[in-house]
Amino acid sequence: MSSPTLVDAAVIGTGQAGPSLATGLAARGLSVALFEGGVLGGSCVNVGCTPTKTLRKTARVAHLARRAADFGVQVGDVRVDLPAALARMRGVVTRSRSGLESWLTGTPGVALVREWARLEGRAPDGRFVVRAGDAQWHATRVYLNVGTAPSLPPIPSLGDVAALTNDSLLALNELPAELVVIGGSYIGLELGQLYARLGSRVTILEAGSAVASREDADVSARITTMLEAEGLRIIAGARISKISRDPDGRVAVALRRPDSTADERVTGTHVLVATGRRPCTDGLGLDTIGVAVDAQGYVPVNGALETSVAGVFALGDVNRRGAFTHTSYQDHEIVLANHDDTPRTADGRITTYAMYTDPPLGRIGLSETEARRELADGRHFLQTTIEMAAVSRAKEEGETTGVIKLLVDGDTHRFAGITMLGIGADEVVQVIAAMMAADAPYEVLRDFLPIHPTITEFFPTMLGRLKPLA
Repeated sequence: MSSPTLVDAAVIGTGQAGPSLATGLAARGLSVALFEGGVLGGSCVNVGCTPTKTLRKTARVAHLARRAADFGVQVGDVRVDLPAALARMRGVVTRSRSGLESWLTGTPGVALVREWARLEGRAPDGRFVVRAGDAQWHATRVYLNVGTAPSLPPIPSLGDVAALTNDSLLALNELPAELVVIGGSYIGLELGQLYARLGSRVTILEAGSAVASREDADVSARITTMLEAEGLRIIAGARISKISRDPDGRVAVALRRPDSTADERVTGTHVLVATGRRPCTDGLGLDTIGVAVDAQGYVPVNGALETSVAGVFALGDVNRRGAFTHTSYQDHEIVLANHDDTPRTADGRITTYAMYTDPPLGRIGLSETEARRELADGRHFLQTTIEMAAVSRAKEEGETTGVIKLLVDGDTHRFAGITMLGIGADEVVQVIAAMMAADAPYEVLRDFLPIHPTITEFFPTMLGRLKPLA
């Protein structure tokens, strides 16, 4: 074996934090080895945001074309050219991945190592030993950006039916005629609606009492109504007892409802499992240097994103501080800020996310349900709500599904959260995120001059109608 390569930093994984961290450290004069055994870009570029949002656009165009008569436009039979749609999606992914590779290989100080990496203890001088293929690197610091992968629930015979995950679903070249989705959370709902609009008959199975169960009950109900209006079948509150494949090749799912003693049978041509994800820490060798992991394999970190071992950091989904592309990207900013002796922490980070159904759901801070739990601790909240059907822009666009719910801390007059289901929600809610980041009182937004006609113009009106949350 050749002598080990000495580097200042070893970055393992090229998700949303890894590449920017590697180039950022290199720009500060450090030598960096960036390891990736799979495809560059992690989940977001390859099986997450980039492909799904690209294909979502195709599905939305098809949906609007089918509604053309609502807007006084006459079209013929609307059909999706799936090969063309998939080619567009894969082209966007390929270009994104190629651009990432050009950036990394062209950055002085960054060595891109296309091998799976694992830790193998420490060298005599205290550096961390990283093995990739037949070579070793000794690094002063290690940064983990290994992400998560789909996990399969312990359902009898699930392994015998060639179940799909979000990864393998996007790799199909044909449209599932009848898609059974196991899991009624964000991934299952997004992909279920998307494939229904492409032409699949979709059934969503959720073991809990409602889909999108993290959201307020009224919001969850609106999502259910919205999807059922598009022809999706949603079954909530039923446990799966078995999955099998019939002699004709169809997948059969046996369900048991709480109030029934008999199984209900749901069939389809394909089954998608969207019930959760697991951290990619198996085989990473964390035990060889003493990095603590929790019972599920995630890596706990402090506010600076440092693990239980000094000099080893975990960024992105694997640290369980927000399983989103944007939280992963911000993680690298926090690490670089602290490297520059500009203290910054992930502690207290405000909840921010969107679910990309159409219309999307946007969430910042507390939901109404979460705020009500804090009433018992003596907190006071003000709330205001408006139906999207009352918003001028939504009526003009013919997209009136949804609601906006604003929460304000009654004592400090600072925003506590917003939940929005409706057109442009993923963008609109970020106005509230910016207000919260600026620690500005709600009166600033109440008194500002908005542009008409927009969704955001209703914030001053809403904030003039605040009432105590009972």
